Amino acid sequence: MATALFINRTDLVKNSIIDGNVDTDKFIQFIKIAQQIDIQQIIGTNMYDGLTAAIVAGIDLSANARWKTILDDYIVSMLIWYAQSNYIPFAAYQIKNGGVYKHTSENAQNVDKNEVDFLVEKARTNAEWYSRRFIDFMSFNQATYPE
Repeated sequence: MATALFINRTDLVKNSIIDGNVDTDKFIQFIKIAQQIDIQQIIGTNMYDGLTAAIVAGIDLSANARWKTILDDYIVSMLIWYAQSNYIPFAAYQIKNGGVYKHTSENAQNVDKNEVDFLVEKARTNAEWYSRRFIDFMSFNQATYPE
């Protein structure tokens, strides 16, 4: 069964350091990983399943103020940053028939591991900040969101 993603390519590219020229196939699985691992853990399985079911059913979540607030104000931002933190370590690599390759460009400079680690940590720090905002919001709105 396909996973209903809470964000799309445009959301990620417009709100991250990922360039618009990056092939969607290179990073879409990292959105899925971040959603299934990080987001589900934070929002809880009941809310995760509810959002997923609504998306699969084709329900217009923007028409439901309750879901729209959760998605637009919290989940989208968390997911964008968690997806980046998962994608960055793999961005330069490809696996093909001949083995594992590292992409290089003639008019760009490769960054060292420390710089990549810094980017990952910064993305994770931003994701965790949005996660804390979500948790604080949920603490004050438990009656509105019983999931």
